[in-house]
Amino acid sequence: MTALDHPARADGPARPPGRIPFPVVDEVARHCLQEEEPETVHIEVHLPGHLDRERLRAAFGEALRRHPRILMREAAGHWYRRRYEWELTADPDVEVVSFPAADRCALRDARTRALTTAPPLSLSPPIRLEVVEGAGPAEGSEATDGVGMPPHRPDEPPPAQPRGTVLFLTINHTALDGPACLRVLATAAEIYGGRDNSPAAPPVRTPDAPQDPGDTPSNWSPPARVASGTPEPSPGNGMLVTELPLPHRPKGSPYTVNDQLMVATARTVAHWNREHGARPRPLRITMPVDDRPRDATMPIGNGTRLVEVPFSPEELTVDGPDGMSALLRRTAVRTRALKSLPRPQLGHGAALLTAPVTPVAWRAALTRGLRRAAAPWTSTTLLSNIGRVPYPLDFGEEAGRAHAVWFSAPARMPRGLTVTTASTAGRLHLALRWSRALLSHGDGAHLRDLFEHHLHSTEVTP
Repeated sequence: MTALDHPARADGPARPPGRIPFPVVDEVARHCLQEEEPETVHIEVHLPGHLDRERLRAAFGEALRRHPRILMREAAGHWYRRRYEWELTADPDVEVVSFPAADRCALRDARTRALTTAPPLSLSPPIRLEVVEGAGPAEGSEATDGVGMPPHRPDEPPPAQPRGTVLFLTINHTALDGPACLRVLATAAEIYGGRDNSPAAPPVRTPDAPQDPGDTPSNWSPPARVASGTPEPSPGNGMLVTELPLPHRPKGSPYTVNDQLMVATARTVAHWNREHGARPRPLRITMPVDDRPRDATMPIGNGTRLVEVPFSPEELTVDGPDGMSALLRRTAVRTRALKSLPRPQLGHGAALLTAPVTPVAWRAALTRGLRRAAAPWTSTTLLSNIGRVPYPLDFGEEAGRAHAVWFSAPARMPRGLTVTTASTAGRLHLALRWSRALLSHGDGAHLRDLFEHHLHSTEVTP
């Protein structure tokens, strides 16, 4: 059984806890946990109004029961066991929803906690929801480097008055991914507000048969790394979120917004590396592909598969509309080909590595050793494009509908940088997350500016 199965349902009688083995993705993540850089996914949902505390707690608790695969904890076991196992529970072990004190640092502090403190795997469910009240719209472009916000100075204008609410979902990525937890939050919104939160119909596209990606750089040499900026002495991740206009794309273009984001990411890293004197090397960008439905039947767990999109140094130095148009078309061919190829979530090697033929503790040691050995071949960066957020996330008349949704993915070394995008209300919401062993907050701000510039450069006409 995999993370995509539903071994429990909430509409049956009370039952003893069930157990399911860790799928491949969960086991590999469990083997490679590091306290200094927690594997968390953060989701940040901005609402214009306010929520009733007890009503929200009740709605979110009911949403968890309607998606029982999220109610799980890691089962205890002997060192010589062949698998890790998830133990399914009928109810949460802890209160999932909390309301931190509403002050001018609350939003920054919630972002910092999302990067530094992962929900424990030993308690069900491995997520938490923090509700930050009184967050103004201007706060949506703040950044955090894991050390919090400086205190208010007397010569500064007073903080803005309370104007809205921000929901912070922090997820232990060993167990769950962002799209799955967003599905649960959409269910909670529907229960709370009494309004339909069904997903919008996906774009109509003809299914792609397996294709030839064409002439691509070889995968037999180590890809470029993101050049070191100004590393910081303390471990962990930093993050910056910002809102940008969606890039223009001529009607009938053979490429998608995802292809524009892919090109912008590749050119941003290439530009950054040139500025820092790195020798030009091919880039490989990891791209999660999620084929799950978005309705109430969506399987809960880690359900994406990873593919790598390659770029040569030469093709990223294009100039003018014709060169950019050709690069976008070439990228579209590659991404479509990679999406159409059947492939295990982490590849055939990971499936073999997690076969339960030896004690799981032995496989853990082997996995960590192979991960260190394979570090030079790890992709340059990761671009996770959620696309248009499919749910209205409408919490009713008083709280309103989400007008901004940010995601961020872990940014552990050797990759050290992840780019996560989503679009809501016609705007692009970008989160840059980095390892502080590689970059500083100032570096993140510069990368944001480079990304905005290169994303704008993809707005070409045929």
